[in-house]
Amino acid sequence: MDERQHTRHAPHRRAIAIGVFDGLHRGHAEVIQRLTARARAHNLVSCVVTFDPHPALVLAPERAPRLLATLDQRVEGLRAWGVDEVRVVHFDASRSRQSASDFVRELLVEELAAQVVVVGENFRFGHDREGSPALLATLGERYDFTVDEVTIRGGQVQWSSTAVREALERGDLDAASEILGRSFTLRGPVVHGDARGREIGFPTANVAASPRQQLPRVGIYAGATVVQGVWWPAAISVGRRPHFYEQGAVLVEVHLPGFSGDLYDSTLDVLFWRYLRDEARYDTLEALIHQIGLDVAETQEIFRVATAQQRLLLG
Repeated sequence: MDERQHTRHAPHRRAIAIGVFDGLHRGHAEVIQRLTARARAHNLVSCVVTFDPHPALVLAPERAPRLLATLDQRVEGLRAWGVDEVRVVHFDASRSRQSASDFVRELLVEELAAQVVVVGENFRFGHDREGSPALLATLGERYDFTVDEVTIRGGQVQWSSTAVREALERGDLDAASEILGRSFTLRGPVVHGDARGREIGFPTANVAASPRQQLPRVGIYAGATVVQGVWWPAAISVGRRPHFYEQGAVLVEVHLPGFSGDLYDSTLDVLFWRYLRDEARYDTLEALIHQIGLDVAETQEIFRVATAQQRLLLG
């Protein structure tokens, strides 16, 4: 087991939340708020047990969902929510065959000394997904821990990573942000590209997303990023650049109006705020350059208004 922990108390009994927590949406926030409240009330270490890779990638790789965030984003977000420890459990074929009761006994009881276990209402675990909140409660009676099952929905809308993915695939950033409780943020290293943007007067940072990363639908977006503590407007292209190529891989290219530094080998967190338009092929290069200029101007205005409204706090 890969252990990443941030401990504020001496090791003793724990309040534990379990799950993948991909994207850290509002449902996850409800679980973590319950976790930290129970930990404070009983003087326990708050601990999140999460899994990497995503269990579905091992169990059914052809149906495995794309991820909303990197593992580092997940761990950072959990710690920012006040969790004392984050335990990353490596999920492999052996782990997938482990029964729910053995998982509870070996990890939660013997290793982590659980006193409270907090899970979302739809949580499943163990071989063939046999584990459930009800089974956890039964095992809790045997091993002396209590179980909190948390509702993860807002009104009639269930907060889920699946719903965020579906919203991003539609290009519906408002729906994605509503479930996430903040702007969708893509993290990736800046890599060298073919300098097409620089040649036409709009240099871009090429953000290399993981092959398993969920991207918004192909199109042009307005957003923001931060470089060395300074926020910048970001005109973002998610697409194949049809003006230059018949077909190509989907690229994420980010233009920062007014920025002139070197971003190569750095890592960017790119916030997506608004879907501007579809990707399109233009009759002339001049027409393309004109449209990009309009996109950049619109992005700068959106950034100006958002900054005035302190929307950056959503990031």
